[in-house]
Order: sequence, then C-alpha cells, then structure tokens
Amino acid sequence: MSLGRAHSVAVSGVDGQIVEIEADIGRGLPGVHLVGLPDTALQESRDRVRAAVTNSGEKWPESRVILALSPATLPKVGSVYDVALSLAVLDAAEAVPHDRLEKSVVLGELALDGRIRQVRGILPAVLAAKNAGWQRVIVPESTLAEAGLVDGIEVLGTGSLRELVLWLRGDGVLTEPDPVAIAHSPAYGDLSEVVGQEEARWAVEVAAAGAHHLLLTGPPGIGKTMLAQRLPGLLPPLTESESLEVTAIHSLAGILPGGNPLITQAPFIAPHHTSTVSSLVGGGSGMARPGAVSRAHRGVLFLDECAELGTKVLEALRTPLEDGEVRIARRDGVARYPARFQLVLAANPCPCAPARETDCVCAPAARRRYLGKLSGPLIDRVDLRIRMRPMATGAFTTDVAESSEAVRARVSSARAMAAERWREFGWTTNGEVPGHVLRQRFRLPRSVIAPIEEALLRGRMTARGADRAIRVAWTVADLRGADSPNIEDVGGALNFRDRLSE
Repeated sequence: MSLGRAHSVAVSGVDGQIVEIEADIGRGLPGVHLVGLPDTALQESRDRVRAAVTNSGEKWPESRVILALSPATLPKVGSVYDVALSLAVLDAAEAVPHDRLEKSVVLGELALDGRIRQVRGILPAVLAAKNAGWQRVIVPESTLAEAGLVDGIEVLGTGSLRELVLWLRGDGVLTEPDPVAIAHSPAYGDLSEVVGQEEARWAVEVAAAGAHHLLLTGPPGIGKTMLAQRLPGLLPPLTESESLEVTAIHSLAGILPGGNPLITQAPFIAPHHTSTVSSLVGGGSGMARPGAVSRAHRGVLFLDECAELGTKVLEALRTPLEDGEVRIARRDGVARYPARFQLVLAANPCPCAPARETDCVCAPAARRRYLGKLSGPLIDRVDLRIRMRPMATGAFTTDVAESSEAVRARVSSARAMAAERWREFGWTTNGEVPGHVLRQRFRLPRSVIAPIEEALLRGRMTARGADRAIRVAWTVADLRGADSPNIEDVGGALNFRDRLSE
C-alpha cells in the first residue's frame, strides 16, 4: 500500500482554509473513490484527473485509488482541487519526488489533455496559503498576475500538468509573475460636465468626503445619473490593503481583468432595477457568490430608478448598510463577504415623471405609493437627501463649474482630517463612526446640537437619524477645515434630511 499527499485551498466567502489531499493506492478492483464532502463538480474530477494524468505521459495506477480531502467535515466545492488530486496520486505511485510537493499549495482545474485552467478565487486562496505559513503556491499560468499581487510567498505558474511534473522532478522551470502593473479604472466623466444643480453638487461632495449615503430625486433628464457616476472620481485611491480586499471579491465573482488585475480605484456598481435579492446581496446554489453590495465594497453602489425595485430587494440593503458585511447561508456553508459601500439612490418623484411637476397626472395616492417602497428604516439610513429642481434659464450660458480635480482636493483634505481623528479607533471616514462615540467621547456642546435635540423632541427624527446628522456635521466641518462642527454645520446637516415631502 502506498500513500501520497498534496495540498490545496478551500475558499468560503473571502476566507480560505488549507485542504490536505491524501491518495491511497491499495488492493482491489481498479477505480477511484473520492471522500471528504465533495460537491458534484469535484466528484466529476475523478475522470478529469485520470484522463489528464494519462494524456500527460504518466501512468495511472491499475488498482483501487482512494482520495481523501481533509478536514472531512468541510464541504469542498468546485474544480480547484484537480491538480492537487493528480499530484497526490502521482506521489503515492512514487512517480514524483516529495520534497518540492510537500512545501507547495497547488491550485487549478485540469483539462483532459493535461492543460491547467484558471479557477475563480485565486487571490483569496493565495492569501489563505500565505496566512497559513506556506512557502510556495502554484497556480494556473493565466492567473499568475492575480496571484503575484500577494507579497511574502513564492508564486509560480504553470500551463500544463506535464510541465509541473517535470519541475517537481527537477527537470523544468515554472513561470514567475511579472512586476505588478497598475491599471487605471474607467473614467465616468468630470463633475464640470454637470450643468447647474449647485445644491446636488455640494451634496455629492459631502457624500464623498464622509462616505455618506445619498438619495437624489427629481424629474428624468435632470442629471441624477450623471452626478452619481462622477462620485467615484471624487474618492481617493484605495490603500494597498483595500485594493487587495476589493480585488479578492472581484476574483471570486470572476470579473477581474486578465492583464492588470489589481483594482486601485473605488469601484462603481450599478445593477439594473430588475435585480433580485440574490443578485444584490449574493447567493446561488452550493456556496454563495458575492452580490452587487460586495462588488461595490470600498466604492459606490448606485441604484437608479430605485422606486422600481422590489420591496424585498430594497429591504435587503438594511443589514449590510449597518454591519458593513453580509453573511449568506447556503447548502455548503456560510459565506461572509465585506460590503462597506456608499449607497446612492436615484428616483423620479412619481410614476409618470413629467419634466414639470405641474404636468403630473398621477393621483396623490399613486405618488405616495411610488416612493413609499423606500421604507422608513431604509430612508433613515440615508444621510443626504436632495430634491433636484429643473435648471434655470441661464444655466447653459454660465461659466463652467468646478472640475472633479478641484473637488477631489477638498475631499482628500477632509478625509485626511477624519482619518487622523479616528486613527486610534481604526476608522477612516466619518460615515463609519458609531453613534455612541460621537455622543460620548466626541460630544458636541449643547448649544451646537440644539437643533438636533429639538428635532428629536418634536419627533421629526429618530435616534439613528440624529447620529447620522452629527456625522454629516463633522464632515461639513472637515470640508471647511474646522476642528469641530458649529451650529451652522449642524443646521446644514439637518437641511439634507426630510426632503422627500418637498
């Protein structure tokens, strides 16, 4: 009886766990038996692996082969284990030396002719191998740029099982990753292209400076989508750790570009208004895939025509807005995905959406019902609410408005002040700060927050709304370079709320 061993990674959400693959070649009728909670794709790998090994010029054992994946209680999903399974069998048959294999984590799917194909989730898998203390990871050659984003671990790429076997025997060389090339994210236009709408432009600037959520309402064609698309251009570049977070999520979703996989700019995700709950927060059979809220992590989630979305879809946003992550339970386990995004909602004031409000033909009940899909608890989580009005007659003849570059400079300065203030707590923006910290350790004078207390006393605002208004006030103060908000900043923050009824 011969025993072989190889290692791979099981990815669940953005977390990964090392999987030990053992191969036992014993007596009995020829056959391959796979144990360790494999899913359907992994069960089918028995035939792929056997064909790939044979077509790579190696001999498959003519006896009973048992393949065990440990930990046995962890569900194994997908075809990422194919290459490791084949190497475990070859190791048990003493067809390859064990010294290099025992120090390597192997990832990839096998084609029948022995080619190694790419799989999703390479980046989180490599990160998991590094965090587990492994020295080397071997990935499909087509994913080498993605795997090479991780420092502190040797990354090698191979295009075929034959090439990998020769390397294990000391007769070949595997490909190393090239230096990381920074890719520029697509531009969505400049803020100077938006005509008029000074109040809405100011709201977008405040939203960018403090990572606040934003609601824009107004007739069609007034510029709601243009403003939302220009918000990512006002945000600072992602830090190194944030870039890896975002890139790992996009890797799991299978939407990373091939040549320059590292995402350095805030993503902009705009799902269609017919999206389902699963497409928004994540889902699918087996192990849940990341949804739009996770793909928008550290960026902007834009829901155009939000009043056309289903009520259940909108209500599903409440938990990620508060927690900054989603946990999705499916048959093969619970997947955890980060979802710290800025929400931008855009809606028409009524179903008929005329250019002039006086031309509206909707009944009063229909108007109330249209925006009534946005429930009170959801709207309460939106910090800035702007009702956009038709442009004045001379809007097209005025001077060009400020560019995104000029506004970005103020946003970067305000974010730097906020990051310095919250450094000891680990927060970087005002939008992340819990309400109790603002009310206790950073309590404002009573004379400054008097308008908020009056709104609470009259029942015009909830306690959550009061906390969010204070966050906005801190952001307004940061934009003007002040150490703390004054009563005018608080008044400006309150002015951004309760706009739906105007």
